[in-house]
Amino acid sequence: MVKVDDAVIARWEIAGSRFEVLVDPQAVQELKDGKDVDLSDKLALDQVFKDAKKGDKISDEHLEHTFHTRNIVEIARQIVLKGEVQVTTEQRHRLQEAKRRQVVALIARNAMNPQTGAPHPPARIESAMNEAKVHIDPFKPVDAQVQEVLTKLRPLIPIRLDVVKVRVRLPGQHYPRVIGEVKGLGKLLEEQWLSDGSWSGVVEIPAGMQTELYEKLSARTKGAAETALVK
Repeated sequence: MVKVDDAVIARWEIAGSRFEVLVDPQAVQELKDGKDVDLSDKLALDQVFKDAKKGDKISDEHLEHTFHTRNIVEIARQIVLKGEVQVTTEQRHRLQEAKRRQVVALIARNAMNPQTGAPHPPARIESAMNEAKVHIDPFKPVDAQVQEVLTKLRPLIPIRLDVVKVRVRLPGQHYPRVIGEVKGLGKLLEEQWLSDGSWSGVVEIPAGMQTELYEKLSARTKGAAETALVK
């Protein structure tokens, strides 16, 4: 279980009553992101409070009347998803930084420079976010913040979310240890074996994954792989 000092207060007010639980901030963030999180070991205390700071507990009868259950884990889930989260300045800063890294990683993975077709390095994206004074909400899903961030970045850098198609050609002997990497990075659209025994395929990947694909292919085949963007 999370320590009380490390927990945040999730609070939901309904029908004149206030319900609070002490919960792991990372679990709150993941739940708000739409992930399936088991809160059974994420609560600091297996209690629901009127006021967590004062330790004022809510009766089981009141919980059952409001939530139609006495299951603390299920009640906590509803409070987190429907309510607000009270965090200290230090906690908010840590959560914002973690969410910021997620936003940067998602944009770097899926975006490119439409002028060159090349991906933007994460450092360049983060620098532009700092210049644009982008605000990151620690409890808002990453996907829901990306478009807002891109709107603020476009005056500073040419950027667009996109996918690209890459044709890959491999000597036959490298196919077994490379095909898993290719399929893992994107969607294999077509493939064929050529008369010289080599394999050729077209894979669709997020635009920002180009560098990773090329580096993995080069490492696995010792530079024998051939790649070309499909227009």
